[in-house]
Order: sequence, then C-alpha cells, then structure tokens
Amino acid sequence: MAMLSNQDLIRRVPLFANLTLEQVEDLAGNVTKRKIKKGEDVVQQGEISNALYLILSGRAHVVKTDSKGKEVILATLKAGDYIGEMSLIDNEAHSATVQADTQMDVLVLGREDFTRAVNANITIMAAVMRGLVQRLRTADQKIVSLALMGVYGRVANVLLDMAEPVDKGEMLIREKVSRSDLSKMVGASREMVSRVMKDFEDQGFIKTNKDGGIRVWERRSKPR
Repeated sequence: MAMLSNQDLIRRVPLFANLTLEQVEDLAGNVTKRKIKKGEDVVQQGEISNALYLILSGRAHVVKTDSKGKEVILATLKAGDYIGEMSLIDNEAHSATVQADTQMDVLVLGREDFTRAVNANITIMAAVMRGLVQRLRTADQKIVSLALMGVYGRVANVLLDMAEPVDKGEMLIREKVSRSDLSKMVGASREMVSRVMKDFEDQGFIKTNKDGGIRVWERRSKPR
C-alpha cells in the first residue's frame, strides 16, 4: 500500500469510483492515510464526527451499548465501506461505536472537504444516499430477525450473511468469528450460541477449519 498514491487509493473506494481524473486529484490533496490498531475505536457512540473514514483494508464492528453496558453488534464493515457519514450529514452524535476488529488502513476526509465533495458532485451524493438506504434495509432485516426468529434462525442468518460462495452449495467465512461476537450479533447468550453452533456442526450445516474460518452449507453436507 505504501507504493500507491492517494489517487490510486481513492480509485479503490467504491464511493469515488465514478469521479473524473480532475475530481480525484482534487480529493487526493485533502485525504490522509491512517492505520488503526485492532481494538481501537474509529468513532465513539455519543460523539460527533469531524471526518469520513474510508476503509481500504481490515474489518470493523458497529457496536451499540446501552446504559447498563450491554453490547450488541449492529453490523460488520469491510474494505470499501465508510464510517461517519451520518454524523457529518446531520451534525448529531454517533448512535454507535465503530471498533476495529482487525488492523485497518483507512483514508480520512475532513468534514469541510466531505461537504464540499458531496455538494459539488451528484455522483458522490447518490452513492452516499444508496449507502444510507442499504444500512436502513439491513437494520429493518435485523429488527425482523430479532422480533420473529428464534436463536437458530438468527444464527443461521448471520452465518449466511458473512459467508461468501466458494463452490456449488458451499460458502466460506474466511476470518475467525468468536462466539462472543456472534452472541452480540444475534442477541443471545454466548452459551446458547455455542450450543446452536455445535448443533449446526453435528447436523452437517457448518464445519470450523483449523484457521478458525467456517465452511457453511445451506443443506447438510453429510447424512444424519
């Protein structure tokens, strides 16, 4: 990554994919590159953001904490996603904390430069709007899942959402997912999630690899 220019890095971000060369060069002078350590907060619940963070590599969790300190993971963000746009748009405090789940490389665009870029380019504005709509749809699905599904259904949904196809009928979650994180994603105890995962493994729906990745099949991979 050290060999890539800011222009090259901007081109890698879907939000800026359709900008002209002149627009990319203009943005390149206003972004800075930053490394974020695993476990570090990118933005914090209750604070107002002054920058947009564009993820180049790594993974982060969007975590909501209640007054008693109980946490729920609302979403997982990866390369190509961005952080902080809602606070930049409405100037309100963040409703959740975004915490690095792995080391991350990000581009940082300040508030004034973000506002100028959005106001000057309808392509960026439309991309931001699509991102907000997608997050709203994801939130709606999570609400339905929590309200109408049992723990087995919620765990299955999370695993399928995280997995990517690798072969016909088979998917793979490449990075290790802790039972603690899964419990925060589905709103159940860690013990219950561990029991569900064991049942899924016994029934041939999933298999945990030695590196912690999880193979997922929508149908049983072995007869009962």
